[in-house]
Amino acid sequence: MFIILISFLAGIVGGMGIGGGTILIPSLVFFFSVKQQIAQSVNLISFIPTAIVAIIVHLRHKNIEKKIILKLVLAGCAGSLAGSALAVKLNPDLLRRIFGVFLLIMGIYEITTKGKKTKKEVSSNEN
Repeated sequence: MFIILISFLAGIVGGMGIGGGTILIPSLVFFFSVKQQIAQSVNLISFIPTAIVAIIVHLRHKNIEKKIILKLVLAGCAGSLAGSALAVKLNPDLLRRIFGVFLLIMGIYEITTKGKKTKKEVSSNEN
């Protein structure tokens, strides 16, 4: 039952575009003693149906910039190949630390930029 709850929460967060891996990967590693590489692989596989559903919903609400999709997909695929090749070669403990530092940095970024307007938002509000 616990794994279903974790998966449900990861799906909600993933559907919002934040990334369900922020919940799923640490949960698999810490609560179920899964190796980091396996946890990341499970996250990527579980991401496929979640992403398809999220894409359909966001397309219906016109939240997707169709002009840049191809560039993002091509760059994302290249990055995925490079990241996957690197991840399988790294020690699981090192990979877990790298992932933890990444989450910490992203958390700090989100906390420190919350509510701040970008220069573009400020200038568009002034017009």
